[in-house]
Amino acid sequence: MTILVTGAAGFVGSHLCEQLLKTSETNVLGIDLNIEGNQTKMRNVKNLLKHPNFKLYDIDLLKEDLSAFMKNVGVIYHLAGIPGVRSSFGSDFETYILNNGLVTQRLLEASRHYNIDKFIYISTSSVYGEKAGIVSENLSTVPLSPYGVTKLTGEQLCHIYHLYFQVPTVVLRYFTVYGPRQRPDMAFHRFIKQMLEDNPITVYGDGLQSRDFTYIDDCVQATAAVKDAECVIGETINIGGKERATVLEVISIIEELLGRKAKIDFVTKATGEPMHTWADISKAQKLLNYRPSVGLREGLMNEIIDLTDLYDRKE
Repeated sequence: MTILVTGAAGFVGSHLCEQLLKTSETNVLGIDLNIEGNQTKMRNVKNLLKHPNFKLYDIDLLKEDLSAFMKNVGVIYHLAGIPGVRSSFGSDFETYILNNGLVTQRLLEASRHYNIDKFIYISTSSVYGEKAGIVSENLSTVPLSPYGVTKLTGEQLCHIYHLYFQVPTVVLRYFTVYGPRQRPDMAFHRFIKQMLEDNPITVYGDGLQSRDFTYIDDCVQATAAVKDAECVIGETINIGGKERATVLEVISIIEELLGRKAKIDFVTKATGEPMHTWADISKAQKLLNYRPSVGLREGLMNEIIDLTDLYDRKE
């Protein structure tokens, strides 16, 4: 089987490609943008580039003729896009619309002319907005940020192309993924880096906001399982983690693992972020046999090891 992965040089995308290639008969075509000269992306794909069944293309999905990549492709994983809640406000919104909305439409439009088995769109818990208690997929979507709006736009496009053109779409909503190779702008990466460098940790709000944290290995195992799963086409599925915690609880765990006390700089609560997230993963358990197994302490230790190696090498 040939699988196309967009965003293949990103945090989750690179891990997903590695997971998919564990099956010997699988070929993976990876697409990403501006890879050369980007140290983070090059680090993410360095092992993938050695694999005989992996090919990486540095192209702009907004401009490229996508039909050239569709021949013989059985499954598409669409992870490419612009992440980040806070930066989606203001003048950068156009970039979000183009890369999260228009790119998804272009991929769906190209896909409808080919006989693909599944089109798997990676969305986010940000589409839910503020919810109390555990969140199931049938709850209303009321995004709090322009980022969430653009990801929900992608979901709705999947629905339309499935409805009218029978594109076999599946939507996955990720809940706060973390682990080795996490993006530098994400909270755990920032916290660990700041503590390793003995700098103050920046915390938005009072630190009592809680998240459903999903370790990267659990996330990609669930994601990879979609390609072979039955009865998932047309479904929207939450991918949450093994453990929830507040930001302050996470910092406390990092302090214990690093053996040092954090200096915390509390700043104004971020606009566009919910106070709590909590995934109902019963549908993923049923349809994907999903059983997240990595707890926060183990997952954070793995990320600390990865970032210690990264920043030691830069010194």
